Amino acid sequence: MEATLLIELLTEELPPKSLRRLSEVFRDALATDLKQDGFLTDQSAARAFATPRRLGVAITAVRAVAPDQKVSVRGPSVKVGLDASGKPTQALLKFAEKRGTQVEHLVREQDGRQEVFVHRDLAKGGHLDANLALKVAAAIKQLPILTLMRWGDADAEFVRPVHGLVMMHGERVVAGSVLGLESRNRTRGHRFMGKRDQDIAIASADAYETQLRDEGMVIADFAARRAAIDELLNEEAARQGAVLGSYEDLLDEVTALVEHPSVYAGEFDRRFLDVPPECLILTMRQNQKYFPLFDAAGKLIPCFLIVSNIRVTDPRHIVGGNQRVVRPRLEDARFFYNRDRKVRLESRVPQLAKVVYHNKLGSQLERVERIQLLAGVIARKLDADALLAERAAWLAKADLLTGMVGEFPELQGIMGRYYALADGEDSRVADAIEQHYRPRFAGDALPENAVALAVALADKFEALAGLFSIGQQPTGDKDPFALRRSALGAIRILVEGRLPISLFDLVDAAFSVFPPGPPVKVRTDLETFIFDRFAGYLKDRGYSTLEVDSVLGLRPARIDLTPRKLEAVRAFLKLPEAESLAAANKRIRNILQKSPPPSAGLFSETKLIEKEERQLYHAFVQVDQQADRHLERDKFTDALNALAALRHPVDAFFDHVMVNVDDADLRNNRLLLLMQLEGAMNRVADISKLAA
Repeated sequence: MEATLLIELLTEELPPKSLRRLSEVFRDALATDLKQDGFLTDQSAARAFATPRRLGVAITAVRAVAPDQKVSVRGPSVKVGLDASGKPTQALLKFAEKRGTQVEHLVREQDGRQEVFVHRDLAKGGHLDANLALKVAAAIKQLPILTLMRWGDADAEFVRPVHGLVMMHGERVVAGSVLGLESRNRTRGHRFMGKRDQDIAIASADAYETQLRDEGMVIADFAARRAAIDELLNEEAARQGAVLGSYEDLLDEVTALVEHPSVYAGEFDRRFLDVPPECLILTMRQNQKYFPLFDAAGKLIPCFLIVSNIRVTDPRHIVGGNQRVVRPRLEDARFFYNRDRKVRLESRVPQLAKVVYHNKLGSQLERVERIQLLAGVIARKLDADALLAERAAWLAKADLLTGMVGEFPELQGIMGRYYALADGEDSRVADAIEQHYRPRFAGDALPENAVALAVALADKFEALAGLFSIGQQPTGDKDPFALRRSALGAIRILVEGRLPISLFDLVDAAFSVFPPGPPVKVRTDLETFIFDRFAGYLKDRGYSTLEVDSVLGLRPARIDLTPRKLEAVRAFLKLPEAESLAAANKRIRNILQKSPPPSAGLFSETKLIEKEERQLYHAFVQVDQQADRHLERDKFTDALNALAALRHPVDAFFDHVMVNVDDADLRNNRLLLLMQLEGAMNRVADISKLAA
């Protein structure tokens, strides 16, 4: 018999930030286990249910009894199983006895280089009732729970106390015990709006979701509840003549806090709008889980939305209570803001000497001094105002000592900008203080002006060079100092900002602010680390591994030009000559690697005695001159396409000319010709890597 299987764990309030993930892992682990043992069909589909007080799984078309399965068990080899006269040995007899069969019922199969005895049998399918409790318990153990807790006198452990277990197959209860609870067909509805002190008797696994909604006032499906909240929020925002702004992360968290949502609008005193909006927004979203509202221009208005777990006809007491709660929070924000402005940012900088950055790299003040030096160097490379860049770097970390950032670390940089403007600093300095943290995450905006770009690069390269110099490189999944993010941020700034700066010059400048300089290997390790991150970044943008390796294999100093070089490689690969030239380039490299190094500076055109080598040299000179003109204007596609003219001369050379001849002068001259040719062919990309 096939029917829908329902599992529910009724719990106390689950962690909201991990609720969705817990439900999905529970669903996938249980479905995978059931499928492996044959309980699911091709029509089976699994759904996860998740509310603050329950985790559930429903799987359609689940068999009560799994089908029989063919089993093949490998035994001893024929050489071991039969003696010289062909009679069964003790090893074969014991194998047959263990499998409950006779030797004559075993079959012989080829297994690699040897023939073995195999017992083929038909294993009886398991019964769902006998296996389900064990499978549910196994699925629970796979949940990503960092801290387990116990309750009562039992030994059961879970992320929160569990008070009910449902295991139903169709209309019947599957008997079994999990976490010390016996399964039944009863659950609980909404804590306040469901049937007071009454269980809901589940008629069938298929009726579970509907009964919870109708009798228990619970929307069990996380996605459905999220969509309902989203719709209610937008409807209420429209009634207020406002918009919601960005709210996706908060929407997920609020969905995990309610079982049957309602949305109400609240207000706060307009006088709080004198405080920077970021402070008010973060206070409402992070502390209260409210949704701030904005006007059409994106400006914060004194109104917010509340997602409540209670639906009432008259919500005045709910709205009033939330308005009373948010007021002291906003008062705190205003207090911190007003107090912070009484002290200039520059007067806070010396106090950074008391804040440890790293025990091997000194204080935050020492770090600020290094960033300031580096920002000036980078600003000059960008033709930016070096004095403004150094000023911004000097003030960039001062807001770490303010009350507002102490309360809300997420506002570092943002508050520094407000305080700098209040101090009368240049607007470019203020902007750089905020933007030097960018990009904070994938897709985040980049710094917007040259001063900010210089400080942002200085901040990231100082962190990379400093931490690499003391052996704090990321290992495996561990990256406690977010150096991968720093490297990717620097890459994005250089590439997407199209900054004409040598990566190697930046690395050298970064290490130069740390006395004494680290070993050469550390610099090389950091460069390799950055190029590895760069390769991943380019592949994420749709370039193939071959394309990326061909360009990055040359370790280009100007990584801002790399996307254009990759497009040139793509265009080159479409040429009919590309495959042959790539193979020839690879052959040239192999010859040069296996031959003794030629004597530099001894190439002579007069020693080109074969017609094919003279033709190749003349074609090379012409192509090299064309490529020079194209590369002077960064026309990488034209430079690569010019190589097409070398195909036939190169092919003819290898068909008719022997490079490693006995004559040392002639061999040396031909190796020098190949060296020049290789250099000319690989100025944009290492095309040997494009060979099949």
